[in-house]
Amino acid sequence: MKIYEKAPAKINLMLDVLHKRPDGFHEVEMVMTMVDLADRLEMSALPRNTIIITSQAGYIPLDEKNLAFQAARLIKDRYDVQSGVHIHLDKKIPVAAGLAGGSSDAAATLRGLNRLWNLNIPVHELQELGAELGSDVPFCVTGGTALATGRGEKLTKVDNPLSCWVILAKPPINVSTAEVYGKFRVADVKEHPSAGKMVEALQAGDFGAVCGRLGNVLEEVTLKLHPQVSQLKEAMLKLGADGALMSGSGPTVFGLVYKESKVARIYNGLRGFCREVYAVRLLT
Repeated sequence: MKIYEKAPAKINLMLDVLHKRPDGFHEVEMVMTMVDLADRLEMSALPRNTIIITSQAGYIPLDEKNLAFQAARLIKDRYDVQSGVHIHLDKKIPVAAGLAGGSSDAAATLRGLNRLWNLNIPVHELQELGAELGSDVPFCVTGGTALATGRGEKLTKVDNPLSCWVILAKPPINVSTAEVYGKFRVADVKEHPSAGKMVEALQAGDFGAVCGRLGNVLEEVTLKLHPQVSQLKEAMLKLGADGALMSGSGPTVFGLVYKESKVARIYNGLRGFCREVYAVRLLT
């Protein structure tokens, strides 16, 4: 028996950091949604009690450093599953890109193994398991569009009727999320983006308002560390994107584009800046 799961990338339409918590995490407010760039996972039951990860990508770990491996081990241990699994990961989402590729893989693993092993775990329990693996995993379990608070694990679903194109561009650098948060200071933030206003714009289907309310307080930190991210964002807007923002801690920049006629020009123009450019749809 084989189970297939799709693991879409996420983008942050807004990201605000409120303060550092006693547990070492940061209190955040984020509005996240998913785009149609996805990894695909194939899960096959094994008779022996082991976890095997394979992938066509030669640049990702295939052992306990892989979040999909960690997700499989967690669900096996928590529910005392004695059989094994072979997970083949067809990797399409760039790594260390601010697109939650690893988190989405972990979420897809939880969903898939719940079906493969007939565990009947309710969604809220899958999200609780996901929170043990990473702050973005609970959102990736259900996907859609959501307001995330706490350290990212407290989710409120947001109705999102928007339909638009999304251009993703990742410069040839990797960004450490830990380094970005380590250098971030709430006192340095000049203006905090509004989660409430972004949610209102999404629920109203107001594309212009969504573009006007994009905001990410981590941008300034990453842009200082990596000026090419700023250049990429400026280029995206000059080429005609209706709105542009860095996703997560970066370095990927995304542009929202309403008119399909603009997509090819922006895509081709950005290929002059970096190799990893994608034109995809918003998943609504």
